[in-house]
Amino acid sequence: MNKNGPIIIVEDDMDDQEMFSAVFKELNYTNEIVFLNDGHEALSYLTSNKVEPFIVFSDINMPKLNGIELRRQIHENEDIRLKTIPYLFFTTSAAQEAVVDAYSKSIQGFFIKPLSFQELKNMLKIIVEYWQQCVSPNYVK
Repeated sequence: MNKNGPIIIVEDDMDDQEMFSAVFKELNYTNEIVFLNDGHEALSYLTSNKVEPFIVFSDINMPKLNGIELRRQIHENEDIRLKTIPYLFFTTSAAQEAVVDAYSKSIQGFFIKPLSFQELKNMLKIIVEYWQQCVSPNYVK
């Protein structure tokens, strides 16, 4: 896991992107924040880019390639999987079927997007600091 790598946010809603952007600006992490608008864009970025992200926050309900299908394709890609990039879902609803499906794809967390700025800030701070402390295998290709 590259703790200095970019934080990837796969989100098609511009209002949510703006809120994530404002929260990360206030949290003042040194990681670059990269927004990807859909699953195809994210898959292309993760498979063709030499960048090793620190963490991926993904919406589930997206056009073209939804978050569950994106996660499945990432999990089946050995080059990406071996980088041990934490993959978390952030979505507006948590139907039990979606939660079970998500965890069956080996995600590391499933969160409902908070409505308030402060709640989102508190949640992201806890999540990022947890992964900053986490030990993972060193990926060498």
